[in-house]
Amino acid sequence: MAKVTIWHNPRCSTSRSTLSLLEQHGLDPEIVEYLKTPPSAEELKAVLKKLRMKPRDLMRKKEALYKELGLDDEALSDDRLVETMAENPILIERPVVLFGQRAALGRPPENVLDLFTDL
Repeated sequence: MAKVTIWHNPRCSTSRSTLSLLEQHGLDPEIVEYLKTPPSAEELKAVLKKLRMKPRDLMRKKEALYKELGLDDEALSDDRLVETMAENPILIERPVVLFGQRAALGRPPENVLDLFTDL
């Protein structure tokens, strides 16, 4: 079976709930505290592809930094948004669960269970 990884923020109740849900289903995910160990721009691009999302879809738009950096400007390129997330991981929506060539955003936590339905 492929490795399960969660981009986790232990201070976030949704992230904690998603981790708990994975554990309740017998999974022992690798926990990456992405605020301490941020993904690179290349990693983010790969994950966005797995999620089938555009960069803005994975951004925390209510985060004060989003407004401060003017990230609501539709003229900003996807590459610039990805670079900004890599530089400021607080902007990355959480939690993200990775499983092989698939990924899911745990909002709500039950979304991640779809990754394992074909097993």
